[in-house]
Amino acid sequence: MAGNSIGKAFRVTTWGESHGRAIGVVIDGCPSNLEISEEDIQAELDRRSPGKSPISTQRKEDDRVEILSGIFEGKTSGTPISLIVYNRDVDSGWYEKIKDIPRPGQADLTYLLKYGIRDYRGGGRASGRETLARVAAGAVAKSILKSEGVEVLGHVVEAAGVSLERDVSIDDIRENTEKNPIRCADPETAGKMMDSILKIRDEGDSSGGKFELIALGVPRGLGEPVFDKLDADIAKALMSIGAVKAVEIGAGVSSSLMRGSEMNDGFFFEGGNVAAETNNSGGILGGISSGMPVKATVTVKPTPTIGKKQKSVDLVGGENVVVEGRGRHDPNITPRALVVGEAMLSISLADHLLRYRGYVE
Repeated sequence: MAGNSIGKAFRVTTWGESHGRAIGVVIDGCPSNLEISEEDIQAELDRRSPGKSPISTQRKEDDRVEILSGIFEGKTSGTPISLIVYNRDVDSGWYEKIKDIPRPGQADLTYLLKYGIRDYRGGGRASGRETLARVAAGAVAKSILKSEGVEVLGHVVEAAGVSLERDVSIDDIRENTEKNPIRCADPETAGKMMDSILKIRDEGDSSGGKFELIALGVPRGLGEPVFDKLDADIAKALMSIGAVKAVEIGAGVSSSLMRGSEMNDGFFFEGGNVAAETNNSGGILGGISSGMPVKATVTVKPTPTIGKKQKSVDLVGGENVVVEGRGRHDPNITPRALVVGEAMLSISLADHLLRYRGYVE
């Protein structure tokens, strides 16, 4: 069964290839009378779009979204929403030359092994360009969440070996994240991250990083144990991003170093409601949202296409070869992956919110 769709009540299906005519998404299950415009969707796509900083691919794409269906007079109609973005700045020349040489770290070999054919232009369906369709769908999901008082935020906490070493507030994240190309909530750390990324880039190499996602105002009770737990579906959604290699919920891997007395979030009454003193659980217990902020930390691998020579094989010639990356690629994908992460978290939360509200059994 094909794996191009995600969600049950809020179902998202992406389509298209990196150097094909267009990229698009179909969203089914969105409630009617939700206010959303092309401009709202475009604002999210502009955050992901390439060519805006020294650490972003210089492929020049406006990524102008067009609404084909499902939105009428600025409101959702309850019918499937179809969105399309045409590819404009396409240059497949280099990919033609290496079409029989799988690039290390890319999905070239595995796509060919699975399907017996692949679109080698720009990585085809496996390209990071597919994620713009996710971001478009995420804009719709964010509108659903906003109508319910839920806010999704993200910020980069590590890039090119430089980590954010101080606690930042929600206000810091809101105020500072979009003011620097790294999307770090601390301007001083952002500068150090940028210097490290550019140094590694100038050596012909790439780097990775981590970003944190926070969802505020998530209602209690979201999640469908035992196999559709909220954290399980969030992890799946985030792991489906090609650059992502690990997802942590709440305290994540650091919980292995904690004692139970440190890890457990103690409860207390606050205004007649049960609250928690800490949030090591990341807002999810037993796969169900607790009312605390939902938190996830996402690890992003280095961009696989680099200027250094790497070992590969010529599948037609049957010999070992060396391949050197060319084309237009981010020296560090973390700041742009963050936008995709926000979208995928929003899609998961919107799906579970609608399931909880009774849109599907």
